[in-house]
Parts: sequence; C-alpha cells; structure tokens
Amino acid sequence: MTIATGLKIGQLAKQTGVAVGALRYYEERGLLQSQRGANGYRYYPLSAVHQVQFIKKAQALGFSLEDIHDILNLHQQGDRPCALVQSLLQTKITQLDQQIQEMIAFKTELEQYRDRWATETPPPAGEICPLIETVKVGS
Repeated sequence: MTIATGLKIGQLAKQTGVAVGALRYYEERGLLQSQRGANGYRYYPLSAVHQVQFIKKAQALGFSLEDIHDILNLHQQGDRPCALVQSLLQTKITQLDQQIQEMIAFKTELEQYRDRWATETPPPAGEICPLIETVKVGS
C-alpha cells in the first residue's frame, strides 16, 4: 500500500484561492498534473501552489489558457519561455491598439448621431424613435 503525499485538491484550492472546479479544469487542459492516491484522491506536488499562482498572474495579463499551456510546456522542457511571452505580449498590444482605434471611431460616430439628433424635431406620438430608424446597419 502506497502512502500519498502532496496536497489534496481542496488544500490547493484553499492555498491559492482558486475554486476546485477551476483546478480540475486546469488539469484537464494540461496546466497542472496530479497523481491519484490509492484512495482515488488527487494529490498535487507542493510546487503546484506556485504554478497556480503563475497561471492566475498570466491570466491577469490577458493570456489565454492555451498561451499559458505553451509557456508552461517550454518551462517544463527546461527552456526559458521569456521570448514567447514577449511575442505574445506584443501581439496583445497590437490587438489592443486596433480595438482602441475601433472604439474611438465608434465613439466619434455616436457623438455625431447625438449632435445631429439634438436638432431633430420630436417624433410624432406613437412612434418609438425615428432617430434610430435612420441608422444604417451592416456593411
């Protein structure tokens, strides 16, 4: 009979502030590894606390679980994943720049509607809002 060592999933959840369901999901996605004890419980190495904290920090930076999986795989192979992280960050920055430009354009469009509609006459009774009816939708 083997004696299981390490942290049970509930202990890992308590130490990291991450829900048990999320930890199971991380394991399904290959972000965490556990061993099953003779009792069927999952046992995580003590290093899993640091790994879960790393996952949460990476998520806070906007990395997807797939990105984090790739980063962790490089680390586990003995490579430093810093070049990958920098590349992923640059991609995220480029995407954010594009989103910001799209949002600025949308804000400008809304301001133009607001200003144009400020001078429009009120709709006749019974109509919902003819101002919205003038909006062109689609390409």
